Amino acid sequence: MSKIGESLLKGAHEALAHARGEKIKVREHKVKVPKHINVKAIRLKLHLTRLQFANRYGFSIRTLEKWEQGAREPDGAARAYLVVIDRNHKAVEAALE
Repeated sequence: MSKIGESLLKGAHEALAHARGEKIKVREHKVKVPKHINVKAIRLKLHLTRLQFANRYGFSIRTLEKWEQGAREPDGAARAYLVVIDRNHKAVEAALE
C-alpha cells in the first residue's frame, strides 16, 4: 500500500476510534464562538445600511432587522460568520466575489 493510502487508512481508524469515545492521541481544536454578537455595531462600523449589509453578506433583510431589534439571535454559524465579517470584512468580500 502507498504511503498516502496508509495515512488515509490510519486517519479513518483514528476518526472511528474518536467517534466511539476512545482515548486516542489526536489534537482537537475547539472554536470559541461568542454567545452574543452586536450585529448593528458591526454594520455601523462598516458604514452600511441594513439593505447594503444584507446584500453584501447574504443575509435576508428581515433576519438582519430581527437580530438588530433583539427579536432573534443569530445561530452559531451565523455568529461565527459575523465575527469574521467584523474582523476581516475584506477577506469575506473577496471570497464572495
